[in-house]
Amino acid sequence: MFHGVMMQSFQPPRRILMGPGPSDVPPRVLQALARPTIGHLDPEFQALMEEIKAALQRLFNAPEHACVPLPAPGTAGMEAAIMNLLEPGDRAVIAINGAFGGRMADMAGRAGAEVVTVDHAWGEPVDPARVEAALAEAPAKVLAFVHAETSTGARSDAATLCGIARRHGALSIVDCVTSLGGITVDAAAWDADVIYSGTQKCLSAPPGLSPIALSKRAQAAISGRKEKVRNWLCDFNLLMSYWGGEGGRTYHHTAPINALYGLHESLVMLFEEGQQAAVVRHARMHEALVAGLEAAGLELLVAEPHRLPQLNAVRVPDGIDEAAVRAHALAKWDLELGAGLGPLKGQIWRIGLMGASATPWHVRLCLTALCEALAAQGHKVDTAAVLAAADARLAA
Repeated sequence: MFHGVMMQSFQPPRRILMGPGPSDVPPRVLQALARPTIGHLDPEFQALMEEIKAALQRLFNAPEHACVPLPAPGTAGMEAAIMNLLEPGDRAVIAINGAFGGRMADMAGRAGAEVVTVDHAWGEPVDPARVEAALAEAPAKVLAFVHAETSTGARSDAATLCGIARRHGALSIVDCVTSLGGITVDAAAWDADVIYSGTQKCLSAPPGLSPIALSKRAQAAISGRKEKVRNWLCDFNLLMSYWGGEGGRTYHHTAPINALYGLHESLVMLFEEGQQAAVVRHARMHEALVAGLEAAGLELLVAEPHRLPQLNAVRVPDGIDEAAVRAHALAKWDLELGAGLGPLKGQIWRIGLMGASATPWHVRLCLTALCEALAAQGHKVDTAAVLAAADARLAA
């Protein structure tokens, strides 16, 4: 009771989530979240933990990596990767081509590392030649980069960048928050050291967990540290005492039990569809959306070879109030679209086609809402032609 005001149950509006995340959560996952809570050391829950670990190894294609879901959103995966691998004085090369590469560099500085940034224009992929030059200058402990830059919709070549790190004796940290489940993520083929992601993008579970995979090299570097990790909750040495072995677990933190039910169900659904089928679905929905956007006279920020299918950065036409377009979509269609970050603020919309939000219905609804919102500002668009262009790609 606050000043005589009785609290009421919160009833969220029904939204269609097509921003940069979270994505729509399927009813099956929502139902899983509502199952009875059991203890985090319950034998049945420990069996679920083993299933989740094995499923994450399959998802990352990381049979030799230790895979666990950290009890916090994707940013915790970034922080765990940086803080566990870097010690004061270590040299870290960090490629920045958007907001999240910049965040990695900030965290590496907080870890006490000597941070060398390789800066790119936002919307560009990471340039392997420039990264190689930075690694060739002096030995580095870590190369960190973003595979799928959520702020721009640009995809970088993870296999090539991890190979460069390996040649120069650096450990690779790969941000796959937006890529996992939407495009191919392959820890074994890339020979990546640490890959982390989040549940709220292409996995279509609620935000709050960060799947992470650590190679044997990364684990050896962590266990061989000279000083303690500067983060207690995500200290991998401590964390694995709970997640590490079946039956021999010691209490570390109270796991977010129901959130893990939701992740488990989302993985069941992904494997039912098939990982490759999901990748193809995301690509097809992207092609249909782009066909519609181009028919509407709209341009994408990222050049075609480097576009992420699941995160589409669309340039705002001259004279259009981009915030008013998003407000219109939300008010009239219950549709959430994303805004630009940093230097792209006011210049782009970010349209997510992630997980359960990557369907023909979502594509057609988004294009219809966008055309209507543009028309409301006097920017005339032939909605029928836009939808016909998208439909033609969907039928191909």
